[in-house]
This record gives sequence, structure tokens and C-alpha cells, in this order.
Amino acid sequence: MEPILEVKNLTCGYDSLPIFSNVDLALYPGNLCGLVGPSGGGKSTLIKAMLGLVPAWSGDVLYRGKKIRNNASPLKVGYVPQVETVDWNFPVTAEEVVLMGRYRQQKFWPWPSKKDRYVARELLYRTGVEHIAHKAIGDLSGGQQQRVFLARALVGEPDIVLLDEPTSGSDLHIQHELLHLLAELSQEGLSILMSTHDLNSVATHLPWVVCFNQGLISQGEPLDVFTTQVLERTFGAKMLVMNHQGRVLISSDATTLLHELKNNIPGHLRDTNYLKKK
Repeated sequence: MEPILEVKNLTCGYDSLPIFSNVDLALYPGNLCGLVGPSGGGKSTLIKAMLGLVPAWSGDVLYRGKKIRNNASPLKVGYVPQVETVDWNFPVTAEEVVLMGRYRQQKFWPWPSKKDRYVARELLYRTGVEHIAHKAIGDLSGGQQQRVFLARALVGEPDIVLLDEPTSGSDLHIQHELLHLLAELSQEGLSILMSTHDLNSVATHLPWVVCFNQGLISQGEPLDVFTTQVLERTFGAKMLVMNHQGRVLISSDATTLLHELKNNIPGHLRDTNYLKKK
């Protein structure tokens, strides 16, 4: 099976500082993949390089076997950026944001056709935010904003979507709903790569994971990849990994042990019954 999107021996950086080197990665039809790693490890740069938004120092990015030129995003690829990179004060409605992703199909841009509006409304419904179509994007909750941008990424009818931390700042309920929706889309044949810091959500919902820190550390099924050794190489910190009936649970070693700071209790509290009452 031919990959939809592939990087070969890819090296990227900014100014004279390399971010990652000699990365090989392939995404196939229907692949639902989590990209995990520490902040500053190059996840966002990798996604932008795949889109052609960051020039490669060396190596190639291929879309359906053809090279992508620098600064030229490939057709049929959707993108959901980090929420921090969006100007939420821009005077535009949720529906108008979604229609922006339809420009390649529009004959008379910026005037959408009836079909364009129909497709946009269908995707707002599919992502569960059709009721806020005419609300300003800045008035939406974080979860609603993320769903609107997912609809925007899908409205161009892509065969692969790249998401940069789409669940960042969302509560657990919103995270699970979004991950279930992505699973449904992948079962319909859409390829999805999403970066995230939530290792337990990846282990629970995603069938494939890529551990990344200034290069590819490991990839495979969560049960195989999420080991203490691989996670320590990825995050530079010890992780506790528990396997219970085929389910992986992960926590930082630093958050599961009594920390020495816990003993730094002010004397006036230590000498009273305040702590006992708590």
C-alpha cells in the first residue's frame, strides 16, 4: 500500500539551529496516529514541514509519491493549528471559518455556493457545533473552537488531516468526544496524525503512536511502544507504565512519589491541629 504522506531523511531547523535530523515517517490510508513528545521536541515543526510550511534543510516530503515543494501546501490535506496561533478577535463567524477551508472548491471566491454552504453546515453538524454557526469565533468555548477548526480542515474533502494538539486545554469529556470522532473518520478511510501531550488518551483511543524528540524515537502500537525505556528516551524523565488487562496507564515518576516539598510545612501549621482536620 502506498503512503498518502511520507517524509524521507528529513532534516529541518530555524536559522542555524537544527530541530530534527534524518526523519523517516509514512502515513497510510485510514491511519489514526498520535505524535507524542516534549515541548520543543519538534512535533509542530514536523507537521508544518509535512504541509510545506517549513522548508526542509534536506530530505523530501512526498504526497502520494510526489515531492512537495517548499512553501506549497499539498492538495487534499487538512490542517488544524494550535489554538494559541489563532487570532480569536478576528471578526468572523464559525460558519465563515469553515468556509475558508472550501476555497479550493469555490469557483467565485470569496462567494460560497449553495453546495459550499451545505457541506460546511453538514460538517458543523458532524462535529457537534451546528448550533453556533453564526456566533463569532472569539465567543466560543475552547472545545467549540477546536471543533470548528476540525470542520474547516474537513470541508475541503481531504484524505489526510494533521492536527497540532487539538485537545489542548479541553476537559476530559471534550477530549474523549473528539477522539471518538477522529476514530470514526479514520474508519471511513481518512488518515489522521495528531500531536498531543496526553499519553493516556493516546494509549486508550489511538491504534498507532509515534514517539518524537528531535527525531523519531519509536513507533508502533501503544502496548509495544509505551515502555519505561522508550518514554524516558522521549521525555527525558522516568515514567511509570502499568499494563492492566491490555490497557496501558502512564504517569510521571515525579507525580507518583511523595515529594520532599511535602515536608516543608510552615511551623505554625505543624504545631496545630489544622492539618489533622484536613
